[in-house]
Amino acid sequence: MTATTGLTTERDGAIAILTLNRPELLNRFDEPMHADFIEAIDDLANDVDIRAAVLSASGKTFSAGGDFELMRRAHSDPAIRHAIIHDARRLLTGLLSLPQPIVAAVHGPAIGLGATIVLSCDAVVAARGARIADSHVAAGLVAGDGGAVVWPATAGILRARRHLLTGDALDAESAFALGLVTDLVDEPDQVLPTSIELAERIAALPPLAVRLTKRALNHGLLQRAGEILDLSLAYEEATLASDDLLEAIAALKERRPGEFSGR
Repeated sequence: MTATTGLTTERDGAIAILTLNRPELLNRFDEPMHADFIEAIDDLANDVDIRAAVLSASGKTFSAGGDFELMRRAHSDPAIRHAIIHDARRLLTGLLSLPQPIVAAVHGPAIGLGATIVLSCDAVVAARGARIADSHVAAGLVAGDGGAVVWPATAGILRARRHLLTGDALDAESAFALGLVTDLVDEPDQVLPTSIELAERIAALPPLAVRLTKRALNHGLLQRAGEILDLSLAYEEATLASDDLLEAIAALKERRPGEFSGR
């Protein structure tokens, strides 16, 4: 097993199990978690002995998404905003370009960037009690780090508009009905074994056929990402500098309605 600040990677034969491992922070993506995740995906892509992977998380939450403290610092620091956008581009394109199929094991809420990561995987196993939501707009942000790419590809454009423009969550059963979840299980403790079993089935197949099939399937999505990602990330960078971002974060923390100016 290898471990970094926020993520562990365990090998089980031809399977790699990546685990978001900062449960005390709800597996939020701050600067160290961004760096650890990108490094782990890059290492996995270069490992010819791994034929499939599982992405899981410790604690009760898969990932709460972005880190509010990082957002606050980015609001007043252009260098931090630029770094966030740079990391977001590398993270999404790294996942979509990953040679090996990867199964998301979603036992609890996957919010914001957490939802983007889940929907960038090749299969999604989820417990009935899990929720998936892209809440960027609720935090005063554009869903620029991949939401505008992966939600239309999985849910269709109309459903993507409905949920990206409101931030409303989908329970796992609804997500399964809409095609955002591929395998539904009853209990959270069934998610990881079911995901590993699926990854093992994939790993047992001829690897060249599997990898090239994935490459063909994701070719159009990567082209679409190339059309959308730069624009959506530029818009997200702009909203990181907005006054509404700070008000949205304060309102969410204080559990009150926000008072927004559009600036």
